[in-house]
Order: sequence, then C-alpha cells, then structure tokens
Amino acid sequence: MDMLDLKQPDLYINRELSLIEFNRRVLALAEDETIPLLERLQYLCISSRNLDEFFEVRVSGLIQMVELGSVQTGPDNMLPAELLSTISTRVHELVDEQYRVLNDVILPLLQAEGVRTIKRSQWTPAQEAWLSDYFEEELSPVLSPLGLDPAHPFPRILNKSLNFIVSLTGKDAFGRNSGLAIVQAPRALPRLIQLPPDLADTGAYDFVFLSSVIHAFADRLFYGMKVKGCYQFRVTRNSDMFVDEEEIDDLLRAVEGELISRHYGDAVRLEVAHNCPDDLITFLQHRFEITEADIYKVAGPVNLNRVSAIADLVDRPELKFPGFTSTIPKQLSNTASVFEAIRKSDIFLHHPFESFVPIIEFIRAAAEDSNVLAIKQTLYRTGPKSAIVDALVAAAKAGKEVTVVIELRARFDEEANVALANRLQEAGVHVVYGIVGYKTHAKMILVVRREKKKLRHYVHMGTGNYHPRTARLYTDYGLFTCNEQIADDIQSVFMQLTSMGKVPKLHKILQSPFTLADSLLEKIKRETKNTESGKPARIIIKVNSLIDQKSIQALYEASIAGVQVDLIIRGICGLRPGVPGVSENIHVRSIIGRFLEHPRVYYFENGGKPEVFAASADLMPRNLYSRVEIAFPLESKSIRQRVITDLNNYLKDNTQAWIMKSDGSYEQPAPGDKEPYSVQRDLLLNLAET
Repeated sequence: MDMLDLKQPDLYINRELSLIEFNRRVLALAEDETIPLLERLQYLCISSRNLDEFFEVRVSGLIQMVELGSVQTGPDNMLPAELLSTISTRVHELVDEQYRVLNDVILPLLQAEGVRTIKRSQWTPAQEAWLSDYFEEELSPVLSPLGLDPAHPFPRILNKSLNFIVSLTGKDAFGRNSGLAIVQAPRALPRLIQLPPDLADTGAYDFVFLSSVIHAFADRLFYGMKVKGCYQFRVTRNSDMFVDEEEIDDLLRAVEGELISRHYGDAVRLEVAHNCPDDLITFLQHRFEITEADIYKVAGPVNLNRVSAIADLVDRPELKFPGFTSTIPKQLSNTASVFEAIRKSDIFLHHPFESFVPIIEFIRAAAEDSNVLAIKQTLYRTGPKSAIVDALVAAAKAGKEVTVVIELRARFDEEANVALANRLQEAGVHVVYGIVGYKTHAKMILVVRREKKKLRHYVHMGTGNYHPRTARLYTDYGLFTCNEQIADDIQSVFMQLTSMGKVPKLHKILQSPFTLADSLLEKIKRETKNTESGKPARIIIKVNSLIDQKSIQALYEASIAGVQVDLIIRGICGLRPGVPGVSENIHVRSIIGRFLEHPRVYYFENGGKPEVFAASADLMPRNLYSRVEIAFPLESKSIRQRVITDLNNYLKDNTQAWIMKSDGSYEQPAPGDKEPYSVQRDLLLNLAET
C-alpha cells in the first residue's frame, strides 16, 4: 500500500471512543472475583472518576466545537456532532453498567461481609432516632435551602457538587410558594455517614448515604410546608482551563484567575436520581442549557466516586490487596553516599517494586552536602506535603542555587502547583514556568557537585512524576546516572527552559518538540529497512496512549514490510491491529491490574544491537509536538536487558491483559493450557523473595 492509502479513516480509531473502552476495562475489574472486594469497589469508583474528567475536558471541548460549527476531524474523520452522539450512547450504556455492578454485585457482596449501606426503608427506630439527631446537630446548621421565586433565582451550582431539587406544597410565612427549592450540600459534609456500632441492630460497618439523610428530613428545612419530593442531582461543567499566553505577562496570576472560573463553566452533563419526575428533570435541563442526551438518570448516589470512602473506613485487611515493602537497589543500600554509588554505575529503579525513597534521599543529600553547588528540577505533580519540596526548600535556605521548573498547567493540579510555586519562591528558589505554549512534562533532576577541583553532574530521569503517593500506585522507571554526555544534555534542556537561545545539539537525549518525534520515526523506518534486507527487526512500544497519525502510519509500514510489532498500550489506541494487508503483524494489548501501568518504553531490535529508550512522552501529538519531553537511552547492558525481560513478561501476561481487536474492542485471552501468568503479580512475588 502507498502512503496515501494509510491515511484512510477506516484505519484509525477515534481517541474518545478508545478512552471509553479503557473505562470499560477498568470497570471489568470491579467484577473480577480474583481481586479483593474493597479493591473491586475502588475500581468501580475509578471508572466513575475517569468519566468525570472525560466530560470536564474531552466532551466539553467537543460541545464547544459543535457550537462553533466546527467540522474539524481527527484521522478517523468523525465529525464532532456525530462523535458526541456516539459518545452519549456508549457512556449511557457504561453508566448503566456501573450502577448494575454497584447495586447487584458490590453492595450485596459487601453486605455478606458485614459492610452495609442501609436504605431509609431499612432504618431501625434506634438508627432513625440517631440520624434525626445527627441531622439537627451536624447537617441542618450548614444547609441553606433556597426557595425559587423572583427574589431568589436559581443558584449557581458548583461543578460536581451534590444538590437536591425539592418540590413543595403550601405557603410560607410571607405567602410565597413557587413549588420548588434547591438544597446544596457543602463539600465539607461527609457523603457517607457511619452509624455508631453501639446502636441497637447496628453492625461495626453500617453506613448511610448523606443523600438518604437529607431526603429523610428535608421537610425540617421548610417549616410548615409539605415536601412532595426530594431528588439528588449533580452537574458536570467544562473545567478545561484557557489561558491566552500571548496576552498575559504573568502566567501565575493568569492561572490563579482561571481557577476561580473553572468551578462554574458551561454545564456538559446532568446526573439525576432515576425516580426524579420528568417535569423536574426538564426544569433542570433548561436551567443548565443542556440537551436530553446530556442527562443521566442513576439508581444510586449521583457521585459514585464518593462510595470509595467505604474502603477507607473499613478496617478489613483481608478485603484489600496485601501490603508490600518496596526494595532499595543494592548499589544504594550498601553505600554511605548516593553520589559514590552513582559514580560506580548507573542505577535503575522500577517503581513501586523498588522504592521512591532513593529519589528523596538524592535531593536531601544534595541539600546537605557542602560540595553541592546547584540543584535543578522539573515538577509536574508532587502531592501535598512533599518531602522533595521540603528538601528543595532546605537546599535554598542553605545557600545553594536551586532552580525549579513548575508546570502550573498540570491538569487538575493547577491550584496545588500555584501554592507550590509561592512556597518555593518564598524560600529563595528560582521558580520558572517553562516555555510559553509548551507544557513542561519532562521528569528530570540535575545536581552540580564540586569534586577534586572540577564540577561533576548527577542526573535522575524518570517516566513518572515526583510524587511519592503515585509512586506506590503507578509503575514507572527511573535512572540515576553521571554519564557526562547525558548530564550535558540535561543541562542544555534546563538552559532552554530557564533562559533563551537556539536548540543545542544533544548527544544522547531525545527531546520534544525538537528531535523526539523524528528520531522515533527514523528508528521505526530503520526496522522496516532491516527486515526488507533480511536483518533482525522487531519493535516493542509500551506507552499510555498512541494516537499520533505519523507514528501509526510508520508502524503500519513496518507491519506491511514484515516487522513484528508488539504494542502495550494501557489506554487510548488509535491504531487498528490485524487489518489484512496493513497491520497483520501488529499486536496490541492493554495491561490493567493492581498498579496503573505508566512507563513509556521504546524498543528497537536494530539489526541485533537492541536500543531501548525510556521516556516521559506518549505517542500523542501533544507529547511529540507541543510539550517539553525527554526520552533517555538505557545504555547499561544489564539495565537494558532487565527492561527487555520486563517487556517480554508483559507480552506473556494472560490474566490481566486485554487484547485489542481490529474493531477497537478488547477481550481477555483465555489461558488455555498455559499456566496463568500476571506480570505485576510476578514482580510482587520477586519482591517478596528479595
């Protein structure tokens, strides 16, 4: 096939529809009987949380395109209006499935384990009396019911907040009765209330939803009037931030300003109780100016994610994943100096199986070492009370030159990053926000240390954020090195981010938006040429997402030439595997397990001299062309072989793997006569043996 043929829309899967498929795979874990019950509940909640972000960012963007009359399409050629319709159909099916899993699977299994969510109809007299007092003492003082009339217009509804629409009869003290009121539940209130176990007929883990309590006692908020009905609802709003970087002179201030408006963007979805009367739903629909397709009637709490509190409140270790202790690499556990260990050899980390602590200790050691002159680091997401940030502050206070590149626009972490920037600046850290128009997504640290009258550079590069909590939940790769050429490259990238100048020629690092995309395409084409000339050729790519059209076309060309291409794509995949004459040699799988698979790894057989790069970048246009990203080579033979073994083990997985079909759907392989194998469980088992 020629290049033109490879642009056919039928060869590409829509990114939004692929993302919905990913959420189906996450939801499937909630029904996996091999997973502990409370963890199954968590997967259900994660699928719901993912949908929130999907509406806040992706669906809201499509709605704006339709309103502007846009006919812009992706490689699959779906028009925005057509795509919105398809999304609505598929997400309604997915949401119905979520609540089926909650009501018919998870809650009954929890009840069998003595963990109950008690409906109003099931309250005992003792429970109702306690909840009545709870309402009067804890809820009523902070609730502000709002009657709707000309003097009390429909209130502003906060994004994703819990609210109730109440229908009333009767007249108040002023003779008013519009028949409707709104009750907003402040976010400070717990959505799940645990009943005291010393109540009659109450177990150790009996819970009541906040919505049930407000429903039960709503009439007390409207003295002298009769409540005909009380129905929960939640609205999701456009939360994608817009900062016109050409029109601002202070990015920090601009982001702070946008954070305020995010809570009240245009409505894109309405979730409402399934038993809410049609006239009230129509009233809300008109108020939020949404279409009927944007309405989701749900048989349970309107925010499924709140149910995850059960897992936090229930102390039943046997219903959760067993704990584990991450190891420390031998090079670091047998030395008094992290710098001495890195000088001896590159040090590789595979989180969470290997600890995140060495990265924290690396920064702490640099902060305390009198020979260290400067520390430079990128920060994208750090989490609250970060030990790394504490160490950077300590280093600045100790008089070291500390420079931090903070990406303020890390989606949904903007507020935390604004606070982080302010704290670092107050400590004397040089804080910059990268390059206007390009998010800084690279993960790297550079430490400059004086040794024997010369300066030596120590580097850490990673595939994941400098965030201790996610380092326990995500799998990621990291590398310590003092290789002079790599260190020189990292120094050059930092200079780009903090200063101005032309793009320098880098020795070993691939960097977007400059060399990364072209270099990867060249390496894919090299495999194509190698197989045509009879040399060994193979490609293995492990990333979160693959939607870049140029990359997909290059992989199709490699497949047509006969290259074996194995893709381990956790989330979105726009490539169709198994298309006759095009992608028969391409196999796509997604690993969904206990840990969120996050490393980006690129393997090229290279005629029998394998090259392996780890990276911060996925194969998406934003990563390749509009972000600052790095890919770093794994040059140590032992480290490279370790990662190659990992990749082959991911390809062996037959219990947590999902195989992608050419229509974009996924199925789990049947182990058949093969021994069941899970790569994540194998890594944990090896950890336990260590």
